[in-house]
Amino acid sequence: MLNQPINNLRKKLGSRFIPLTLVFFAFLLIVTMFTSVRQKRVDYREGQVASESIRANKTLENIAETDQKRQLAAEAVTPEYTFQPELAETQHDRISQLIDLVQKTNSDIDKANQTKVSQAKEGETVPQPTVEERVAAVKKNFESIDQDTVSFYQKLPENFFRLVVQLTSQQLDQVKTSTLKLNDEQMSKRIRESDLEAYRQQAIDQIPDLGLTDNQNQVIQYLLENGIVVNDILNEKRTEDLREQAKSSVQPVMIYQGEIIVREGSQIDASAFNKLKLLGLTSSGGSTFPLIAMILSTILQGFVLWFYSRQFEVEFQRIRFILFYSASMIFSVLVMKFLQIFQSTSSNNLALFFPAAFVPLLLTVFVNRRAGSLAAVFQTIFALFVYYDSIGTNMLTIILMTYLFSGVLAVMVKQKRVSDQAKQALLWIVIFPLIWAIILNIYQGLSFTNSATWGTLICAVAGSLLSFLLGTGLQPYIELLVTDSGVITLNELSNPNHPLLKQLLEEAPGTYHHSMMVANLSANAVAEIGGRSLLTRVACYYHDIGKIRHANFFVENLPPGAENPHNFLLPEDSKQIIFGHVIEGAKILEEYKMPQMVIDICYQHHGTTLMKFFYVKAKERNPEITEAEFRYPGPKPQTREAGVVSIADSCEAAVRAMDHPSMEKISRFVHELIEERISDGQLDDSGLTLKEIRIVEKSLISSLSSTFHSRIKYPKMKSEAEKMKEEQERGER
Repeated sequence: MLNQPINNLRKKLGSRFIPLTLVFFAFLLIVTMFTSVRQKRVDYREGQVASESIRANKTLENIAETDQKRQLAAEAVTPEYTFQPELAETQHDRISQLIDLVQKTNSDIDKANQTKVSQAKEGETVPQPTVEERVAAVKKNFESIDQDTVSFYQKLPENFFRLVVQLTSQQLDQVKTSTLKLNDEQMSKRIRESDLEAYRQQAIDQIPDLGLTDNQNQVIQYLLENGIVVNDILNEKRTEDLREQAKSSVQPVMIYQGEIIVREGSQIDASAFNKLKLLGLTSSGGSTFPLIAMILSTILQGFVLWFYSRQFEVEFQRIRFILFYSASMIFSVLVMKFLQIFQSTSSNNLALFFPAAFVPLLLTVFVNRRAGSLAAVFQTIFALFVYYDSIGTNMLTIILMTYLFSGVLAVMVKQKRVSDQAKQALLWIVIFPLIWAIILNIYQGLSFTNSATWGTLICAVAGSLLSFLLGTGLQPYIELLVTDSGVITLNELSNPNHPLLKQLLEEAPGTYHHSMMVANLSANAVAEIGGRSLLTRVACYYHDIGKIRHANFFVENLPPGAENPHNFLLPEDSKQIIFGHVIEGAKILEEYKMPQMVIDICYQHHGTTLMKFFYVKAKERNPEITEAEFRYPGPKPQTREAGVVSIADSCEAAVRAMDHPSMEKISRFVHELIEERISDGQLDDSGLTLKEIRIVEKSLISSLSSTFHSRIKYPKMKSEAEKMKEEQERGER
């Protein structure tokens, strides 16, 4: 549809067409993205009244508030204690063992002293053991006690030992009984470090009520002060673990992009100012670096497109690529800009609605994979500038990676209609990007129990589905703009009510029937080798349209019993009439503005084959006649579809004229005809491989055999019918 206007504009501008197109394209992109990278000067101060509402320009964590909340959570954790009831028994045994030791030591010293007295000479005086000697003897016995118990005894003051060794055995028993009772009573309780002195004092306060001597009371006090110890001990590791769990359970305090930090007319307090400082919004000089980078990126794209367009051999293909790419990229950037406008007041996930796979998919299908790859890369680059000042750095990274991944995978789709490869297209455009979105969420550490995670995934899937639906739904209408052989156009041309087909049916009914048959044969064979089946069918409908000029000079249009008019013509004249149906047909198709490939197949369906019948007749009259004079003007088939049509056209006409066609005769004829075309070089330029030629041969044989086959007589059935008739007549009698 746009081919003619483009051609007219190209003729006017000449060699300046592509440069001017690229410059205009770059200008539109710069204008579209300018407001996204333009920065204005701001200077906010604490206490200042905001002249407009200030929103967060990105999403990030308020680390100071997060740390404060986590510290409060840690402080609120109840310390974990471990109760050790076995300490009561340990302290009981130590006190009891100490008293027993003192009693034994005193007893041993007294016995040794009595022995010395009894052995002393008359008049000799034996001195009594001193307190120091008794204390030393007690401490000497510590050598046989375990180290932990000795450490406990060593904590007792020296005065304790001086007092305890002076007590009698009876007094020591009283001390032992009273001390163990008071000590066990307190040690049965949960004693923490903070309460230790209180529990000791409770026991000490009961000493005066025991009715003992002052020395006994003092010894008991010393024992209680060391015997009552902490048995409910702080579990520092467990407590620290609980505090860390409490900290980790606190969600980060986030400042979300689009969140209002200060409302218009409100004063900027300390908290708001800290947020602005964290966001980098307190002071901005309006840097021009993003703008410069955006302009340079646009210029870079222009040079890349110009350099790549030089690889197209045909100038119109080069222009078509530049225009299609430019229009597609403008559409892509406009959609991103639309989303960015609402991004400032909505969710961060809104940018994921962008159909990142759509433009690369279109360029892949309508141009080639390299064009689709360029679009995937540059639309990601332009997204960096479009969302420059409206999305947090982390989210922007996620969006860019999503766009690039979706765009590159769209290039993997086969270069045919999306609706014809729906399952594979869904896999490349929807399923794989969804898996990638899940991976990105895992990378961010987002929990799948969090609604924000599901919101991100839903938006990502929605964007991928939108790409798929746009690619499927808009492709037929885009074909109307960029190509003359779109599905809608072909469907219209295949309508039997088309003026040319109606004229062909009325003026050359035999040719019409032949064209329909060739269309079925060719379309089926082309479908088998993965070619453009619908286009082939339509081309076959019109490939012999030139025969309407001299319909009666073609045998299929002659009424039954009519004599062939070529019997009255010279071979040279017949040749011109037969050749003429190709040239005339192409002219008619051009007048009706048919798709170029339909016109090409009309030109190419006979290639440069030899018109054998009339060549032989002419040779009989003039031996100097050459084959070149009786060969079709061509050119040879230039596409796979044209090659198949040339074979099917000859096969259908020959088999239709065959007497009693059978499977064997049809197979042999088709094989020989194909071998002849190959040896004659008619399929050299078609691009058909030998494997594809064999597939086509098999398809044609199958289709021809099912259409043209001899009727077989069934004598047995006839005799049975006659027998039934006789039985019926006898019954009527």
